Amino acid sequence: MNTNVATLGTDRARRLRATVTALLAAAVAVGAPFYFAPFQVFQLTMVLLYAVALAGLNLLVGFGGQISLGHGAFFAAGAYTAAVMLDRYDTGHLATLPVAAAGGFLLGLGFGVPALRLRGLYLALVTLAFAVFLPPLLKRLEPVTGGSMGLTVDKLQPPAWSGLAEDQWTYFVVLAVTAVALLLARNLLRSRVGRALLAVRDNESAAEVMGVRLSLHKTLAFAWSAMFAGVAGCVYTWVIGFVSPDSFSFVLSITLLAGLVVGGLASLYGPLLGAAFVMYVPSVAQDISEAAPGVVFGLLIIAVMFVAPTGLAGLAGRVRGAAARRPSRTTPDADQAPESEPSAPPTPADPAPADAEPVGAPPRTEKE
Repeated sequence: MNTNVATLGTDRARRLRATVTALLAAAVAVGAPFYFAPFQVFQLTMVLLYAVALAGLNLLVGFGGQISLGHGAFFAAGAYTAAVMLDRYDTGHLATLPVAAAGGFLLGLGFGVPALRLRGLYLALVTLAFAVFLPPLLKRLEPVTGGSMGLTVDKLQPPAWSGLAEDQWTYFVVLAVTAVALLLARNLLRSRVGRALLAVRDNESAAEVMGVRLSLHKTLAFAWSAMFAGVAGCVYTWVIGFVSPDSFSFVLSITLLAGLVVGGLASLYGPLLGAAFVMYVPSVAQDISEAAPGVVFGLLIIAVMFVAPTGLAGLAGRVRGAAARRPSRTTPDADQAPESEPSAPPTPADPAPADAEPVGAPPRTEKE
């Protein structure tokens, strides 16, 4: 009974702590555009849209146990979907979001079917080939994509009733999209689909014995992941207002995967931390060394992974675990026994001393 009460109290404390943390994070997020300069607000907006892409990649890599080095291609597909709709068909910005999401889902679904027979390095190589192949294809589809020159579209404009600047309005729109995407990813992982993904990741044979259809859930993992990447690419077009094939090279795919690993695989907070790493660390590397920023960026990744092998999301847990394993300094030394501790009496099994006399024996004489 006491154990149940203690567990209930712990659960309530954990939920209360999570609620307070969420409220504080929401308050900071809402107040940020009114405190920071426009360029800093733009950087925060980019962090949010990268977090959407990493949340999708986390579904595939962190929770699905698969690997993708071509996530930048799905990102580019969503970006060009929004750009073509805005430039060629003059649609509204919000109307491009569901189309980009549906297009990314179908593209991931089609790509996931042939990838069922591959795993490990072979799957990574195929996805990387997709990321390398897409930019040249976009350049050749010049009537639609604008070729090497790309497409320039209008950015989000704040309505008159909002009273906000352009950067602030864009930030709030992207914040809303990011909040919905992260909530969707969280609910998806807590559903039957999410539990099936975890079972497939941990042990495919056991999952199949329990009735999980491996082919279906592996394909759905690619589809959901590509859908989130398409949404992020669509929002990227809203924020930047320009797309070109050179903006979506295979380096983007490598950077997204590195950001997810640094942020923390299979963590709900890992995509946010990884997105901040992807956004801010290259700028720091550029400030440290203008001649070789890539070298500094790589060294910073190595340093982070050395300090936090499980990612930044697991760093706090590692610190708490290390603090709990520290030995107590209040333990007395072995050679300093307490004075009040009585000495142990001899046991009956101990042998008697050589000169001991039996009880009741007469006293010895000198002759004896």
